Amino acid sequence: MTSEVAKRLAERMTKAERDQSFADSEPHDAATLMLIDRSGAQPKVLLGRRHHSHKFMPGKFVFPGGRIERLDRVMPALSELHPDTQKKLLERVADATPQYARAFPLAAVRETAEETGLLLGVKRNEAPATPGEIWADFAKAHVFPDLAHVHFIARAITPPRRPRRFDTRFFTADAAAIAHKIDGVVGSKSELVELTWVPLEQATHLDMPTITGVVLEELLARVAAGMGHDLPVPFYFMKDQQFFRELL
Repeated sequence: MTSEVAKRLAERMTKAERDQSFADSEPHDAATLMLIDRSGAQPKVLLGRRHHSHKFMPGKFVFPGGRIERLDRVMPALSELHPDTQKKLLERVADATPQYARAFPLAAVRETAEETGLLLGVKRNEAPATPGEIWADFAKAHVFPDLAHVHFIARAITPPRRPRRFDTRFFTADAAAIAHKIDGVVGSKSELVELTWVPLEQATHLDMPTITGVVLEELLARVAAGMGHDLPVPFYFMKDQQFFRELL
């Protein structure tokens, strides 16, 4: 990605309209997964549309994701993080342990299952020894998460004085990693009312949060660069009412 494009993305984040009149709070750790299908001529990304009745981002197209849970740190996986990915996940954090790093992609995989019904990983004859009920669907389907094939794409912290603040890590995985599907998860009474595969270059034209559009551009640049684990990861954060984009 050129320096001009990087500057434009940071400026786009700064110019987004945000009401910063709320009491300040500490951001919660969160993770998001961008599922990508590169089997055709044009790579496609999976997006879900949120229910219009939700108070948080109603009707917007988003990636599945949510907050980190304590049990995400200890969920068994078929493989562990690539060393470069683990190193980047532990930069600029206080709790710099391997368990802390692995919790982010595992949370992204778990939230994807909860919101879309798609379980990512590898199916085995035996079930993984899941640490608690939040991972029960993986045990029932005999699916082990496969962390070595998850790529770290971006990190972004919600600006201060917003009603909800998150320190979010964005990941991507290939659609070939879908090992099992639970029917009936997406629908008119669910958090996501529809799922759609959209060509990556067209996805930013949908109605979505600013950060989602920005990270989509980061994903497009990562695909063009070859998707290596050693590629730098952009980190977006606000300081003095201005967003900065630095590389991890």
